[in-house]
Amino acid sequence: MFPALAGLNLLPLYLHWAPMALRLLLVLGMLLMISLAKVSSDLKLEEEEKELRLLDETLIVFVRGGNRRLMQNIDCSGLCKLRCSSHSRPSLCYRACGTCCVRCKCVPPGTSGNRELCGTCYMDMTTHGNKTKCP
Repeated sequence: MFPALAGLNLLPLYLHWAPMALRLLLVLGMLLMISLAKVSSDLKLEEEEKELRLLDETLIVFVRGGNRRLMQNIDCSGLCKLRCSSHSRPSLCYRACGTCCVRCKCVPPGTSGNRELCGTCYMDMTTHGNKTKCP
């Protein structure tokens, strides 16, 4: 087929380069496997991070939502004392806070504000005079 190569014996060249080519293919195959494993582990980490973010968001919604089953044993007395400590009428505040705490299973942090952290139960409760009940 190739007249210039007709008298040339290529078998020694093949025997010399074949093991080298085989080693090269083996090394390239190993590098490919390592890179695929790295990409696969990166994808797994991203999936785990997404699952953790979803779990955090779910817990926030569950705790802030109307369902308060996670916090059944809340210390209303201690939390309301702290909440009403700087109120101008502490006994009135303490009584209203206690009612809201028992019904909503939540007392906002601090001495005032942050009512939205306890959800609609705490924010929407009103007195007979249609004023906000929970301090």
